[in-house]
Amino acid sequence: MSDKAVEDMSFEEAMAALEAVVSKLERGDVPLDQSITLYERGAALKNHCEKRLNEAEEKVSQITLGEGGVPKGMVPVTGL
Repeated sequence: MSDKAVEDMSFEEAMAALEAVVSKLERGDVPLDQSITLYERGAALKNHCEKRLNEAEEKVSQITLGEGGVPKGMVPVTGL
């Protein structure tokens, strides 16, 4: 398990760490004290992932389309 602070993780890092936590808990071979610690970290990772997804959703929802279906404020790439 990574000791990296949850708030410093990217979405992808947090998802991978959350999957590892879930896997360890599902095996059921972890002592109770460690299970509690894993559960707490899992909850923090879940909240972090939800926060990052919500932030991304808000950014996407702020994009409005202009004429021709091109998002406003974006310049089409030409000459490729």
